[in-house]
Amino acid sequence: MLLFLKYLQSLSDMTTQHTIIDETVSYTVFKSRIGLIGLAATQKGLIRLVNKVPSEKSFESILVKGLSFQIKKTPKYFDILIEQFQKYFKGELQSFKFPLDLRLGTPFQQKVWKKLLTIPYGTTRSYKWLAQSIKNPNSARAVGNANGQNPLSIIIPCHRVVRENGELGGYTGGIQIKRNLLELEKAI
Repeated sequence: MLLFLKYLQSLSDMTTQHTIIDETVSYTVFKSRIGLIGLAATQKGLIRLVNKVPSEKSFESILVKGLSFQIKKTPKYFDILIEQFQKYFKGELQSFKFPLDLRLGTPFQQKVWKKLLTIPYGTTRSYKWLAQSIKNPNSARAVGNANGQNPLSIIIPCHRVVRENGELGGYTGGIQIKRNLLELEKAI
């Protein structure tokens, strides 16, 4: 519960720095091997994913109170993506094919998130590598912060970024989930 409260605080931090969209967002919640996952999408693509959400009501609260979205439950819209998650958790899928809507991020964050998409399945990269790869070599800390604000974890594989010394570093969803995802991908 403490982790969830910290997560809600990070959402309020996000809303103060991002433009809130004025459209209805489709959403659903599904059960995965790491717990309930909440998915929300605009007409442009997936805009929010929350791991280990306590309940559907909690996810609705994140979308409505935390991000000021108008919501509509539309599970069918996510059938293909949920099937991809099932394959991913069985080790049968290495990258997701679903449109993404990155509007919740600043231009810098979007640049970092797009670069994260280039990290191959089963590998890790350092925060320093990530900073250098976006042509901003002194921004490792800012890159780490952008990583922590990733609204589409797993799909945008921020879990593949570790400290330069090989230690796992942090993960918004919890270090054990990061470890589990990297073990699933045979990256550690």
